[in-house]
Amino acid sequence: MASTEPAPPSRLRAWMLEGLSDISKSKGRRLPQPAAEPTPVHKGQRWWRVMCLTGVDYFSTLGYQPGIAALAAGLLSPVATIVLVVVTLAGALPVYRRVSEESPHGEGSIAMLERLLSFWKGKLFVLTLLGFAATDFLITITLSAADASTHLVENPHLNSVLHDKQMMITLFLVALLGAVFLKGFLEAIGVAVVLVGIYLGLNVVVAVAGLWEVATHEHLVTDWSTALTAEHGNALAMIGVSLLVFPKLALGLSGFETGVAVMPHVEGDPADTEEKPAGRIRGAKKLLTTSAVIMSVFLIITSFITTVLIPEKEFQPGGQANGRALAYLAHEYLGNAFGTVYDISTICILWFAGASAMAGLLNLMPRYLPRYGMAPHWARAVRPMVIVFILIAFLVTWIFDADVDKQGGAYATGVLVLISSAAIAVTIAARKARQKHWTVLFAVISAVFLYTTVVNIIERPDGVKIGACFIAGIMLVSFLSRLARAFELRVTSMSMDDMAERFVRDIASRRIRFIANEPDKRDITEYREKIEQIRADHDLPAQEDFVFLEVTVGDPSEFESVMNVRGEVLHGRYRVLTLESASIPNALAALLLHVRDTTGGIPHIYFEWTEGSPFTNFLRFFLFGQGEVAPVTREVLREAEPDRARRPRVHVG
Repeated sequence: MASTEPAPPSRLRAWMLEGLSDISKSKGRRLPQPAAEPTPVHKGQRWWRVMCLTGVDYFSTLGYQPGIAALAAGLLSPVATIVLVVVTLAGALPVYRRVSEESPHGEGSIAMLERLLSFWKGKLFVLTLLGFAATDFLITITLSAADASTHLVENPHLNSVLHDKQMMITLFLVALLGAVFLKGFLEAIGVAVVLVGIYLGLNVVVAVAGLWEVATHEHLVTDWSTALTAEHGNALAMIGVSLLVFPKLALGLSGFETGVAVMPHVEGDPADTEEKPAGRIRGAKKLLTTSAVIMSVFLIITSFITTVLIPEKEFQPGGQANGRALAYLAHEYLGNAFGTVYDISTICILWFAGASAMAGLLNLMPRYLPRYGMAPHWARAVRPMVIVFILIAFLVTWIFDADVDKQGGAYATGVLVLISSAAIAVTIAARKARQKHWTVLFAVISAVFLYTTVVNIIERPDGVKIGACFIAGIMLVSFLSRLARAFELRVTSMSMDDMAERFVRDIASRRIRFIANEPDKRDITEYREKIEQIRADHDLPAQEDFVFLEVTVGDPSEFESVMNVRGEVLHGRYRVLTLESASIPNALAALLLHVRDTTGGIPHIYFEWTEGSPFTNFLRFFLFGQGEVAPVTREVLREAEPDRARRPRVHVG
């Protein structure tokens, strides 16, 4: 007799799906398993070291932020940057300090909003936010690679050789990033500490040199202030214009969502538990506050010195300061040797920012989509997802022609949508906690960020177009995947109370017969008539023993679930097993397989046909977890157990 064991996976498939525990099982079969033991609290590392991990994303924006600010605001760049800093410290920082309290395991604002919304509307909302999160992280990869290539191309020692190779260099850097993750990337906090330490140190030198140049040439400030006053008038007018151009500077707000995502790495107190990690939360707040303050100081100083010292024409596309304003100053005032060192440091941290964003994508997408049943089974593995993301990054790089300025709007849109969602989430959380003053404050902050997001989308629609493409792609793949996986066994673990186990033991000595019952009034007439109908339909003798199975549908939009089975005796004679699940057929199939595995007998289950259109009933099953239960239960059993002799029997009358 030929073996029924599935063939072992090929070496390539095994390598691609490394880490996926059930790669050798056909069709992703997953039988109920005991709940996993709770994992101990991760020890973590000091908060300032973890800050460097998020800092490669946050601080690396200094590579292009001053130039983008100068393009957006011109002579007003320093004033507009001060407005950005005020919004950062008085708006984004309080929001994310609260997010760190509400989601101490790094789930972020998306998880907060997921908890507030249930059923399909919650899933659709999360998928939409995932689209914008994907925009944020993927544009971080492509924009950082583009800016790194800009620093390489514009280096005086290499400009003559590489001046027309920016697209090729950007694609190479993106491909190199993918190759590293395909080989196996370990999130190296130590590397981040070194990169951030060197990069910030070099930026301090450039900032001091720039301030010294301004201080020793007093006419520079005078010329700038005169031109600024002539162009914009009084201080109120300047602030008003700064508020209008603020959305274009929103790149300087990046890093907060990443700061929350790395929270699990923060060292906690000895008394911390997973439920109450007070030390981790305190460390995360220090991380967020310190990084925001450091970045704010650098943004103010660098926007000032670049505006005063660099001719306006150099900021324009094709100019030597376009996308690399601080590197321009490093070469101009500290020499090409120091400037080259600065370029190398900038290229390294920008490339590592792309690595941080890729790690964020690989942590974010598998956290939601497979759990929703809205991703192919292989989406839990790292390497296939890396290939997908790198191919998308190639496409985005080509669409935007590897240009930093063109990608700024898309990046800002992703950042602003996530910050706005976080502000809304903490506003709702404060309201539910009856914290009136915090509710008002967070509501005002939410309004500011919503305004900024809308203005940015109107002025630079590229971001929402890219985001809409990601959202549409995620929605399409999600629903096709959910449809393809509709008949999978979704129960991850099962437990039975003492009464339920007693019922199973009682019937295990003879033929195991269950009746699937949709609970109505649950009176004695309902159960008596149901048994009589089943005996008549299937010509069963009167002495046959039955146990009723009743499933209550909870949230039908959930995919995977944990099942708790409870036994009860109704009207002194009818034994009933009750359970709650997102899908009636999947729950019944899982219970039948569990009874088979624990008793060694083959269970039989009896149904009545459901009235109505088969197509309509399938849609009811797909969307609401019910419908034509009998054939779907049989199909779930068929996929979960390919051996027909061991498969529980389904009878329909």
